[in-house]
Amino acid sequence: MRSVVFVLLPGVHLLDLAGPAQVFGTAADHGHPYRLRYVGERETVPSAQGLPLTAETTWPALDPADLVVVPGWRSPTARGGPRLGEAWEARLRAHHAAGGTVASVCSGAQALGRAGLLDGRRFTTHHELQDELAARHRRATLVRDVLFVTDDRVVTSAGIASGIDLALHLLAARHGPALAARVARAMVVYARRNGHEPQASAMLRHRSHLDDTVHRVQDLIDARFAEPLPLATLATAAGVSERTLTRVFARATGGLTPLRYQQRLRLERAEHLIGQGATVETAARTVGFDDARMLRRLRARR
Repeated sequence: MRSVVFVLLPGVHLLDLAGPAQVFGTAADHGHPYRLRYVGERETVPSAQGLPLTAETTWPALDPADLVVVPGWRSPTARGGPRLGEAWEARLRAHHAAGGTVASVCSGAQALGRAGLLDGRRFTTHHELQDELAARHRRATLVRDVLFVTDDRVVTSAGIASGIDLALHLLAARHGPALAARVARAMVVYARRNGHEPQASAMLRHRSHLDDTVHRVQDLIDARFAEPLPLATLATAAGVSERTLTRVFARATGGLTPLRYQQRLRLERAEHLIGQGATVETAARTVGFDDARMLRRLRARR
């Protein structure tokens, strides 16, 4: 069983912690159990919202498949917030060096920066902290106004609710978009957003509707997005005509056809693979394109 270890600092935001914890906890209901652990430098960690949290004060043994997450905390500036001791920062570095993934939510990016994990990588954080962290970590590249960024197993997110988006993205990367979609629906998070969406935007991803027919078709595409899926096959699965499916799908998703939706899933997965070091050609074949030309066109168009 994989573990997700949450590192708790004083003043931790409850939603920074609870959102990702709920995502990985819900994954167990769909056949992918995770062991959730909570560690801190003290046994009782006060939260920003006043609820005290209990933490283990020793790190569990970690495997490269495990995930370490540093939720954010309440602090008007990066300078005034809490920080991990050097031994705990070394733990973060060691897990990443061993092949593990380290993530942060909101101001948690400060802990990754102090541990040296942002150097030479792209990162993001809450928009109110971006300038300060960019000035502090000049060897890192700040990506402004996005929900989350993945770079060489260091994943940073904007904050608060974006921790849910980050966790769903990690589930999709590890187990496929179908699981992430099921978990999102179980949590009534129909507005699953991708990392490129602006922090301040109210735009919703293409699950922000309540049409069960379209959700069923999207579930099928999510599970088999790398395969050819003719419109006739999708319509039969939904129990409607091709014309009806095209109409209701466009109405529910803001004008997309099922093919365009599938292409966006392929593009999202390909971008993740490229971010992990895959070539464009390899990523294109992996997500179902015959060659890299279509992937290059979609990337350029976006």
